[in-house]
Parts: sequence; structure tokens; C-alpha cells
Amino acid sequence: MSTIDWAAHLPVIWAGIAVVAVVMYVLLDGFDLGIGILFPYAGNDDDRDVMMNTVAPIWDGNETWLVLGGGGMLAAFPVAYATILPGTYLPLLVMLIALIFRGVAFEFRFKARTSRHVWDRSFHYGSLFATFAQGLVLGSFIQGFEVENRTFVGGPFDWLTPFTVLCGVALVAGYALLGCTWLIWRTEGHLREWCAQLCRPLLLAVMIFVGIVSLWTPFLDNDIAMRWFTMPNLLYLSPVPVVTFLVALGLWRTGTRRHDVVPFLLAMSLFLLSFLGLGISLWPNVVPPDISIWEAAAPPASQGFMLAGMVFLVPLVICYTVFCYYVFRGKVRPGEGYHH
Repeated sequence: MSTIDWAAHLPVIWAGIAVVAVVMYVLLDGFDLGIGILFPYAGNDDDRDVMMNTVAPIWDGNETWLVLGGGGMLAAFPVAYATILPGTYLPLLVMLIALIFRGVAFEFRFKARTSRHVWDRSFHYGSLFATFAQGLVLGSFIQGFEVENRTFVGGPFDWLTPFTVLCGVALVAGYALLGCTWLIWRTEGHLREWCAQLCRPLLLAVMIFVGIVSLWTPFLDNDIAMRWFTMPNLLYLSPVPVVTFLVALGLWRTGTRRHDVVPFLLAMSLFLLSFLGLGISLWPNVVPPDISIWEAAAPPASQGFMLAGMVFLVPLVICYTVFCYYVFRGKVRPGEGYHH
């Protein structure tokens, strides 16, 4: 009778937990950051009140997944944490400061009178800079880190390249699309109509960025190019870009037909497919291009001990998230909201 090799499987389980946490954060906090990006372009202050009220009860719960993903990375893959963090200090610092300004705006804006415009800008620029910084970190992760003997030996500005800047701008467009489709679902009247008209230009921008990043990424690492463009991998992996195109086509058509929740689900599907493409390109490396999840993993005893806690923590976060979305479900109208 064969026994399970937990020492080999624990890093895979923890990689799955970290990926789920990051994906959940991007999907959930992505649309409320997108609302902040679109915020100053709404027609009037009443629309901005409604936009903020659609996410005011849930935005902080969405960020729980960021803590879970970061904490899981620190605990399960300390080598990755010690390598990626020094390589992306500055954009991560900008992201955290921006998230603080954005979070404070939620509390102060509804109570301020003469200084409301200050908190409007805090919400907008906090969302914009946090998103762009996340894109820089994502681009840095894709392009890889300079490592010797499991130690980062690159420069303090390795994260600043044309590719990472492109990823930053692309993520701003992607989150704006998520926010736009969320507002189509959760609002009505001329605010919803404005978002419906905005959906197609944002989708077009996102697909252009997805295409450029997808074509650029294989040129960053020969292994990635070999994985995608050699036979029979080319046949096996071709459904990913094909399904992505079909989902984008579906979103283009449903945006025209004024569906409610369908555009939001399709926009989230585009992000999931992009994550799938990223996973195919980089697996099993947790520090591209050379350090795998097994090389970066904490000792099996540590991973097993922490996994026992995650068995309770992850379902608790899921239940909390589902409960909040259930309680604050439905359309949000002017004069209604968490802060009233």
C-alpha cells in the first residue's frame, strides 16, 4: 500500500491557497478599486454617493484576501517572500499608502462638508495609485527577479521597466472594467446608462492590453516561449486564448443588450482566464524564472502546522464574505447606503 508523500504535496497545497487568495483579492477588491478609478468622471455628486455606497459595506472585507495571500506567502514560502519583497519595495509601499488614503476617504467623505472634494480626490487617487502599483508588482513578477543563492541581487529599481509600466496601465484599465460592470449590476437610471456606454471602450482597451502583454511575455523568458509555442503544447493550450476571445465577444454583446449581472460575471471570467494564462507560463516557479515552490517552501513540519489553522480560517473568510454580499445585495439608489 503506497503512502502519500506530504513533503512533496504540501508546497502544492500552499501554492493553491496562495493563488486562491490572490485571485479572490484581485476579483473582489478589483471592482471597488475600479469604482475609485471611475469616480471623478461620474455625472454629479449624487452619482458619486451611489458609486461609493455600492462598495462601502464590503470593501474592507475584500481586502481580507490580500492579508491572507500575503500572510500565506510569508508563512509557506519564506524564500519567495524574502526575494520578491526587496525587489518590489517601492511599488508595494506606494500601494499601502494609497490604500490607507482610500480607506480613510470611505469614513470621512460622508461626514465632510467643506472638505468633501479632498476626500473625493483621496478616494480616486488612492484607488488609481494602488492599482498602478499592483500592476508594477505583477509585471515585476512576470519578468522575473535576479537571484543568486536564493538571495535577491538586483537593483532597487528593477521593477521599473517598459513592461511593468505597461502592466500597471493594463491593470488600471482592467479594474475600471470590473468597476464599470459592477455598477451596471448594482445601480440604475442614468448612472447605469453611463456605465453601459463606458463598458465597450474599456473592454476594447483591456483586450488590447491583454494582447500586448500576452505577446510580450514569451520574449521575456525562452522557457515561456517554448511552453506556449511548441507542439503539442500549442494544440493543448490554444483553447485558453480562444475562450478568452469568446468571453470578450460575449461581454461586448451583453453590454449592448443591457444585462445586469452577466457583464460583471464575464469581466471576472476575463481575469480568471488571464490568471490561467499566467499560471501556465510560470508554473511551478514562485520566484520566476528559477525558484520553484518546492525550493522556496518552508519545512514540512511548519507548513503542516499552519495548514491546520488554514482549514478553519479559509472557510470562515468565505462565509464572512458571502454573508456580507448577501446582506447588502440588490440595487443601490440615491439616498440609500451603509453610511446613511
